[in-house]
Amino acid sequence: MENGILYIVATPIGNLEDITYRAIRILQEVDLIAAEDTRHTLKLLNHYEISKHLISYHRHNEETRADELIEKLKEGKSIALVSDAGTPGICDPGAEVIKRCLEENIKVIPIPGAVAFVNAVICSGLDTDTFLFLGFLPLNKKNRKQKLEQIQKSEQTVILYEAPHKLTATLKDLQEIIGDRKVVIARELTKIHEEFISGTIEELIEKSENIKGEIIILIDRAEIKEEKDFSKISLEEHYKYYEQQGVDRKEIIKKIAKDRNVSKNEIYQYFIK
Repeated sequence: MENGILYIVATPIGNLEDITYRAIRILQEVDLIAAEDTRHTLKLLNHYEISKHLISYHRHNEETRADELIEKLKEGKSIALVSDAGTPGICDPGAEVIKRCLEENIKVIPIPGAVAFVNAVICSGLDTDTFLFLGFLPLNKKNRKQKLEQIQKSEQTVILYEAPHKLTATLKDLQEIIGDRKVVIARELTKIHEEFISGTIEELIEKSENIKGEIIILIDRAEIKEEKDFSKISLEEHYKYYEQQGVDRKEIIKKIAKDRNVSKNEIYQYFIK
């Protein structure tokens, strides 16, 4: 008997019309649908008049339920894996059973559709050439600080998911580590109250208590620092480079010495001559 196929089906992130014809057809044709929340998925199925057996597959039963799904796939049954919204496996259950399928040589087919963070970044006005998606920040203080420091140094647009009741705390954590950088908050994407709110972190902290719904935080990239090759310019040009930035004489001497890896006294002696 041939193995069945596991379909990874993207579902709407808000508006029920945000689903492909192919996704609807697959949901109609499979033997079983594994859903993060069967009650939530049932609303979608009822909307499209699809009657199908549902089984729960969520964070708390993912490991054990994966075994059951693998057995059904080996029996030749086809299964659609769906999350509450968007694409399974992106900050949602799915990774465990997908990994197991690949280990067992069971075919996995993606059925593309909505991904919340992609829609957020394209409408944010921030750089889309390159971006860093980090999902939810860790709760562990040490791990959280490491991620925040990664954001501080990132020269890419950074994208986070966050729960509305944690938004203020997260913005304050960001402000503490990265300063008052530009941020965009996308909320309730493709729903009635869809909104993009932009401003500095300080400005958004003041508004955050009134921001509700599904939230995505988009953080402007760190300023790209130009690397200057000081070995190719004279000491006079080097001095003028910092002088034009408003740096005082004593500090300029220190910076030149550091840039050229020589003693401060050597640079000082040069200029007093």
